Amino acid sequence: MKFFIDTANLEQIEEAIALGIIDGVTTNPSLIAKEGLQGENAIMQRYVDICNLVDGDISAEVVATDFEGIVREGEMLAELSPKIVVKVPMIKDGVKALNYFTQQGIRTNCTLVFSAGQALLAAKAGATYVSPFIGRIDDITWNGMDLIAQIIEIYANYGLETEILAASIRSSLHIVQCAELGVDVVTCPLKPILGLLKHPLTDIGLEKFLADARKSRS
Repeated sequence: MKFFIDTANLEQIEEAIALGIIDGVTTNPSLIAKEGLQGENAIMQRYVDICNLVDGDISAEVVATDFEGIVREGEMLAELSPKIVVKVPMIKDGVKALNYFTQQGIRTNCTLVFSAGQALLAAKAGATYVSPFIGRIDDITWNGMDLIAQIIEIYANYGLETEILAASIRSSLHIVQCAELGVDVVTCPLKPILGLLKHPLTDIGLEKFLADARKSRS
């Protein structure tokens, strides 16, 4: 399973790279806004900076919601680097744009997916990745992992090549559950990834080793 970090913060990306486990980055307009970036040039430069740091795929999202606007923005983003994957919303014009980008050889990530039907449409239109939002589904008292399992089964039934990129990850447990189901990619902030490091027995064991080491040197 690939790990993507969901951020536009360069320091967090560098910290994730230092761990040696990060395969790519996803961003969105909200994450860009958190960095205080204003103006098209500053935003585009941030994408370039991220591409210069990371070897893997970088999802950069369009803000247009009409077909022509999505295509225009997507082509501009794709020109920045071959690492760029154009992030397109799951709407009618978005699906049309997925099909267009596929024909043009531009890779895509279909975002804001909340149902198996939406995921099926995205794959049929040629999306490289589909991003079901686990945490937001959990927020409305449905089970995000049930959706992931549905999508995995449907894609396997028909040999669909679109990769499942689990998004809206809220916890380290979400990551483990995705791994159990066989998800292709998870994307999340750095905190849930770092949470995988933690276990109370590790802390207890380490403290005992250190205590024994101190005794042996005294």
